[in-house]
Amino acid sequence: MTDESPFADIRGLLATMPGPDREAAAMVRARDATLTKPAGALGRLEHLVEWLAAWQGKGQPGLDRPLVCVFAGSHGVAARGVSAYPPEVNRQMLDNFAAGGAAINQICAAYGLGFKVFDLAIDLPTGDICTGPAFSEKDCVATMAFGMEAVAAGTDCLGVGEMGIGNTTIAAAIYAALYGSEAAQWVGRGTGLDEAGIGRKVAAVEAALAHHAGHLDDPLEILARLGGREVAAMAGAILAARLQRIPVVLDGYVATAAAAVLHALDPSALDHCLAGHVSAEGAHAEVLERLGLVPLLALGLRLGEASGAALAIGLLKGALACHRDMATFAQAGVSGPSAA
Repeated sequence: MTDESPFADIRGLLATMPGPDREAAAMVRARDATLTKPAGALGRLEHLVEWLAAWQGKGQPGLDRPLVCVFAGSHGVAARGVSAYPPEVNRQMLDNFAAGGAAINQICAAYGLGFKVFDLAIDLPTGDICTGPAFSEKDCVATMAFGMEAVAAGTDCLGVGEMGIGNTTIAAAIYAALYGSEAAQWVGRGTGLDEAGIGRKVAAVEAALAHHAGHLDDPLEILARLGGREVAAMAGAILAARLQRIPVVLDGYVATAAAAVLHALDPSALDHCLAGHVSAEGAHAEVLERLGLVPLLALGLRLGEASGAALAIGLLKGALACHRDMATFAQAGVSGPSAA
């Protein structure tokens, strides 16, 4: 049967995803065996370079044009008091990003990372998910397409993050729809909610799940009904990166919700992704375990705006520098391991 839904093209792209370049990864392993260190002494750093090589398709991977993208959206559910901050903070934070005043600006500057912010109709909230869909399937696909187009040609590693008051409520609703369990399991403090605020947030997720019951079997429909523009755009960016052989570093709770939708469609869809960190928000650790992603950092972050992803790319830069610039045993005149 032909799929004539707005999501048909997305499903078609998932079917064309390339796999890892195993020869490139083998080249990294071969060089690693010659470097002036015991085998495996750099632990996971060694595997990170293999991962870069496999997904860039290069035996000599690089991080010359890493890019951190923040997608900003606005949510109708925010009017229900599910955040400690008012919706007008969305526009104010976009101005702060532009002025270079946010945490992510400083992290990207410190590690030499490219940084772009995408305004996804920040002054036009999506529908309140408690009483209707966030947006139509057609608009959801269009937003995913926008996210795909946001991935700049020549990028060699993509960090994906977001900003939007109310979006941890959206993420919690997506996880509850994908994985079941009580809404309270997925709801966290977000921007610093008190107990009353947590109660409103749980109630909002419960109301959304009840309203859309019977229509949450398809992960893409979950995205359209319960998601937001930034979540859809991140899903598109992650997919586009895969098609262009660009490795991806995910940020926290909300960015992982976008990834979780793709994973629910195809468990191999995140093979080119790393979890930059495990967030203090909600049940992020449980979600990462479900996705088979082991986070690089555990710093108690819950800021969003790709802060954890950017820090993790800095770690990748260190791993790559060791692999690329460390002397070999022959170059350094250091004896290699003794023969058995």
